[in-house]
Amino acid sequence: MTRTFQKLKLIAADFVAALLAWMCFFLLRKYLLSEINAGYRFTGGELFTLTGSALMIALFWAGLYTLIGEYRDIFRKSRLAEIIRLARISILGALVIFFALLLDDQGVSSYRLYYKTITAYFLLHFFITAVLRTWAITTVQRLVRGGVISFNTLLVGSNILARETYHELARTGKHLGLKLVGFAPVGDTVDAELAAELPAHGSYTRLPALIRALKIEQVIIAIEPSEHLMIQEILALLEGTPARVSILPDLYQMLLGSVKVNHLFGTPLIEIKHDLLPPWQEVTKRGLDIFGSALFLVLAWPVYAFTAVMVRLSSSGPIFYAQERIGKNAQPFRIYKFRSMYVDAEKQGPALSSDFDPRITPWGRFMRKVRLDELPQFWNVVKGDMSLVGPRPERRFYIDQIVKVAPHYRHLHRVRPGITSLGQVKYGYAETVAQMVERLKFDILYIENMSLAMDFRVMLYTLKIIVEGRGK
Repeated sequence: MTRTFQKLKLIAADFVAALLAWMCFFLLRKYLLSEINAGYRFTGGELFTLTGSALMIALFWAGLYTLIGEYRDIFRKSRLAEIIRLARISILGALVIFFALLLDDQGVSSYRLYYKTITAYFLLHFFITAVLRTWAITTVQRLVRGGVISFNTLLVGSNILARETYHELARTGKHLGLKLVGFAPVGDTVDAELAAELPAHGSYTRLPALIRALKIEQVIIAIEPSEHLMIQEILALLEGTPARVSILPDLYQMLLGSVKVNHLFGTPLIEIKHDLLPPWQEVTKRGLDIFGSALFLVLAWPVYAFTAVMVRLSSSGPIFYAQERIGKNAQPFRIYKFRSMYVDAEKQGPALSSDFDPRITPWGRFMRKVRLDELPQFWNVVKGDMSLVGPRPERRFYIDQIVKVAPHYRHLHRVRPGITSLGQVKYGYAETVAQMVERLKFDILYIENMSLAMDFRVMLYTLKIIVEGRGK
């Protein structure tokens, strides 16, 4: 309840600041336009207009802050970083309001007045919001430092490094609200001093169960960074859990620039990204998925009709082919394709296709080259099972084999699978499980660099492959 209230308090502070800034600007604008004199009185209509416009402007700012992600993780904010960030957002929002509402202002007679009005509004909004937001963040920080708001934290590791990390966090982690509740041993040896100061809750192999039982919100991995395979295994175990994950870095990783210090006096940690996209990009990506797929389904109906007829003529059997795949959060869904193989192609069990697969029909071979068989998946995108761009979904049969070799495959289930992917455009179709694992690195690369710009580039590469007929 305390956390929810603090979040609502920050939202309310921003809302009230936007209201006050617009009302002050309304009066200042009238002064700049010489509409206010000594005997000026507001009419009822003007007050009603001012109140309505101020509410609409405040709602606009609240929506903008939400889309940009201002209300994510409010308990670990830095006041200085927030002021700098607020200045950038205030410029963006003020420009939107200027072009939407003020550019055609009939009362403005010169461009100098335009510059004065937009500058005045930006300064008013920025300074009023900065004051109220700093107050709200300061009250939150007091609660965090006082232990009223805290985050159950589990240390993964059991050697001297883990013990030193515990001492460092106990000394510097208070302002982050980290409440160390124990550690999960790694390996056979446990540092005696660490065991005496912090309870051991079970092996690291039980991490998902420990996180649920202890209500862990933060996991800090404190093992030697040189043990890459061990770190990889731990990260695979943590995949899908709600806890934030941080790794203690070594000097080499610091020199590479992969270490972020969000708080000057905090312990330097590598933060594993929890939110892959800012909210506005998530909303935009999903909106483009729905709009683009629906538009394609409507405009490309002749292509669908022609392809369906050719599938029917190519061999006996249904036109469409449905198969269970694993999607976001490891949830199964049915993917749809135009049938490119003869009926009962997998009567001997699941098998990956190859360049000269005899199960593929002649028309099916052509469809695969230009990706026509994938067209029904635009319906999967509209339904929400898939995205236009994302890692290709696989069957459970193959996933079970992949994770034995590459446990980090589960990382792909953080996002919706896609019709096309970086793995497909850079590597192509996989004919074996080993090739699936090889292609995995491109899909991991995509997830770690997700953006709308990346999606656009992948789609352009896909179009290039379709035009060149390099699919299979």
